[in-house]
Amino acid sequence: MAVDPTVAADSVEPYDQLNCTHTALRQASRQLTQIYDDAIAPSGLTSAQAMVVSRIDELGGAPSGKGPSLQTLARRLSIQISALTHALKPLVRDGVVEIHADADDRRTKRAVLTPQGMKQTQQMYTLWTTVNARMDAALGEGTAQELRALSRRVASPEFLAAMTSSNEDRPGS
Repeated sequence: MAVDPTVAADSVEPYDQLNCTHTALRQASRQLTQIYDDAIAPSGLTSAQAMVVSRIDELGGAPSGKGPSLQTLARRLSIQISALTHALKPLVRDGVVEIHADADDRRTKRAVLTPQGMKQTQQMYTLWTTVNARMDAALGEGTAQELRALSRRVASPEFLAAMTSSNEDRPGS
């Protein structure tokens, strides 16, 4: 929605930050990211990198494995391929991940953990388990499960479709 440049800024009613779902989720996300980043820092990984390496591991990317294609990995992480390649650069630079051409189709690139990367991933899993248990205890087991379920719902394709399918509720439509 375009903002009318002729409207004086002081005449515009600010949105209610206390009632804004986006603001509340962003603030919570930043705080949770900091908590998890601090907890898994001894592994040498950030929480964002932990998501990437854990998915590589989950999808057969242990040092002796074939590893997922970058397209599969991006889909599993719910990110664009360009964002994935950007996220992989420091992991490749630091010797955590290697990118190889597929043996059968050289156009397909696959991600595998290096032995060092597997060691860091296993250390991250141990640290993550501890901080995640603390998170569950701080929120309360039922609340933690509800929060994860609601987060999965908001991140689902169905939710996105519901939010983007109709323009009738949008201002200026």
